[in-house]
Amino acid sequence: MLDWVSQFNIFLFLDNQEYQNDRYHGYECLLAVGNHSTALHSIEEVKDILEKKKWYFGHLAYELKNHLHGPGILKENKTGFPDLFFFEPYIIIGINGNQLFIEAAAPGETLEAIHNFQYDSCIFEKVDIQASLTKEEYIEKIKDLQQHIQRGDCYEINFCQEFFSNDARIVPDQVFRALTRISPNPFSAFYRVDDQYLMCASPERFLCKKGAQMISQPIKGTMERDTENSVNDEALKKRLRNSQKEQSENVMIVDLVRNDLSRICTPASVKVEELFGIYSFPQVHQMISTISGTLEASKNFKDILQACFPMGSMTGAPKTKVMELIDTFEPQQRGIFSGSVGYMDPEGNFDLNVVIRSIMYNAATGYLSYQVGSGITILSNPESEWEECLLKAAAIKKVLANEDQHF
Repeated sequence: MLDWVSQFNIFLFLDNQEYQNDRYHGYECLLAVGNHSTALHSIEEVKDILEKKKWYFGHLAYELKNHLHGPGILKENKTGFPDLFFFEPYIIIGINGNQLFIEAAAPGETLEAIHNFQYDSCIFEKVDIQASLTKEEYIEKIKDLQQHIQRGDCYEINFCQEFFSNDARIVPDQVFRALTRISPNPFSAFYRVDDQYLMCASPERFLCKKGAQMISQPIKGTMERDTENSVNDEALKKRLRNSQKEQSENVMIVDLVRNDLSRICTPASVKVEELFGIYSFPQVHQMISTISGTLEASKNFKDILQACFPMGSMTGAPKTKVMELIDTFEPQQRGIFSGSVGYMDPEGNFDLNVVIRSIMYNAATGYLSYQVGSGITILSNPESEWEECLLKAAAIKKVLANEDQHF
């Protein structure tokens, strides 16, 4: 499917990498192919999208916040993704277990075309990466942000830094395969809108709607793994679970998400289903909490975004103030990073991820970018936060160094 779909200008491939610890996932993988003629580009256009009884696939970029919460500082959009884009697919392919379904004008012809597609494999060159900040500059910014926390401007802020190349030449589908082989996470996505590509290996759900139930699962808390030593790996997991710093980060975001959901859910329906859950992924252990609520019948998709986007795990608390600080302290535009990609089905359900652990690529200009961040609190050690960022970027760095050509 990935070989075949690479010929189209607009597509989104979503893959949960056979992850077993998520009771909310609807499909093992979904592939959608679309075009511009039915695409939606603005908040007002998607306002009633859940009532349209159609499939939609697409994304929300972080800068959509400027349309929802007032203008921020304008920065160059080097990766090129629009702030919002949802397309109505004319081909959908889904897999669950050993069952495959195809929705298309001619499903049999589509399946035959996939089987018969001839793919010319080619090897991309190593990508030379630059950092937007030196370690010293990063640490100085963290200390400045902690001064804001000390003054009471905010309690926690997610600060991100960028690594980039101005002249990358990659083969996007091969990069995606390499990334998800090293780091097979349950909210992986391979996405193309014309010359813009996203190769995503995210472990995090932003928001899911199943019937009237809303589910959010913010990640706050990261610990390295030792896959060579199971005893030490278990000890690392326990260290994460018992970390006062990580728990304080997590509970602040849980409170923020509870507040967000309470604005769109029926009174007294918002609850924390799991607090400080520890989940293991190939590269890291993560602390994940689950918050749910019952959506009020009168609320539409614009209402949901107004209340919940951008997600608290990628902003901080209080959200409005930290978005101002993010605009001030981060030199780069986030773009689709720390935004969301996902789908909506004809029943009005949706599942949207958090775009992290991802590579963004503009094939027209050669600009390639990946960003990493961490939650900064008064308890944060700037040096440790730097190391956490490098840990989160390890899989991407390995892929772009082109150490493994077995695609």
